[in-house]
Amino acid sequence: MTKKSILFIFLVACLVFVLLLSGCAGNSGNNNGNNDNSGNAKPLPDKDKIVIGAARSLTGPLAIQDQSCFGPVYRMWVDEVNERGGIYVKEYDKELPVELRVYDDTSDVNTMINLMKKLMVEDKVDLLLAPISTGFLHAAAPIANDHEYLLMGAEGGAKELEPMMASLPYFFSLLNYATHQVEPFVKMLAENGIKSAGIIFIADQHGIEYSGALAPLLEMSGISVEFSKSIPLGVQDVSALIEEAKAKNVEALLCCAYPDENFKVMGQCIESDYNPKVMIFGPGICLEVFTEIFGPAAEGVMGWGAWNEKSSPAMADLAKRLIEHQGGQRNIDWWGQAVYYSGLQVIEQAIEKAGTLDNSVLKDYIATEKFDTVMGEVWFENGGIPAECYPGQVGQWQNGIFEVVAPSEKATAKPLIPKPAWPGP
Repeated sequence: MTKKSILFIFLVACLVFVLLLSGCAGNSGNNNGNNDNSGNAKPLPDKDKIVIGAARSLTGPLAIQDQSCFGPVYRMWVDEVNERGGIYVKEYDKELPVELRVYDDTSDVNTMINLMKKLMVEDKVDLLLAPISTGFLHAAAPIANDHEYLLMGAEGGAKELEPMMASLPYFFSLLNYATHQVEPFVKMLAENGIKSAGIIFIADQHGIEYSGALAPLLEMSGISVEFSKSIPLGVQDVSALIEEAKAKNVEALLCCAYPDENFKVMGQCIESDYNPKVMIFGPGICLEVFTEIFGPAAEGVMGWGAWNEKSSPAMADLAKRLIEHQGGQRNIDWWGQAVYYSGLQVIEQAIEKAGTLDNSVLKDYIATEKFDTVMGEVWFENGGIPAECYPGQVGQWQNGIFEVVAPSEKATAKPLIPKPAWPGP
């Protein structure tokens, strides 16, 4: 071998050695700030609390829901967590207390969007709580997903959200809705010999969805739908529809509306002395305030939901704690509050078991694991909770208790059909 050949081989070997060193150095430096030069993970900056942000309706027409639905639950949960010392987060190796940062969206969806963006982009909160209503959730879910923030739903649920859940991995729907509730309700009516129904529905997403799910299933079950008519938001007079129901001897009146409209229909049914065998209303009937407004007339009236102190010892304890936290006031939502509290338990358990506040890790953990909650074992399928996890789908006021009456396997009482006559003057 010539000297030139030896020199060439030596130079090539040196070049390969240098390239190998460069490659190794490049790999060890590609740590995104998580490793030091020795390859060990860098400690995270010190943290003294978990900040949970929310844009919620503290004023405006939706404010009643923060006052009576999710609001009492998340405020109690924060107090309970902090009394226990906080949530243990393994990546910080300590318990961290929770701090709420709630902005008032004034019941305006655009304000909600802007405030939610502020929480994520400017405030850089650790976690988010959901806004109020299905429509607000529909607007918020894609934005939270784009910013890679976990969003667990609360007051709001609709079939329209189902395709969103499949495409938005950071969004989880919590509350049960028409998909879960209509079938056991109609089955209960058929089993109790109901032959005719009339549907009044609010002319928006909620009313259209529920009426659209009810009508065909009622007909398939041999229950004649005598009419299905819409009413506007804030309607003041429904007497014409009530008189039509009386004239057609409608046995089941189904009102798919919101509290203001539901209460208006209820009141005018009493005034008209129209007392069908079955009456079911949407949101509002599950609240204790319904019995405070209507007193003995609430007996036998149905609403979507449901749970109560008889559902399980865990739910009895939840109701007790909610009442105590509100100074003895029985301000309980018998549709949603057990569900909302379970959602907070899911988040807390995910943080403790995954050992992180990283929303991208938490959403994967929540999507694949099961959780022990006040409702029992809960899990998610395609972003939503399966029907069998809920404590009830239909409730009915009986002797001052919002009893679970459907499905039958979850019932805390048999349905009262026909409902009692209106109490006398």
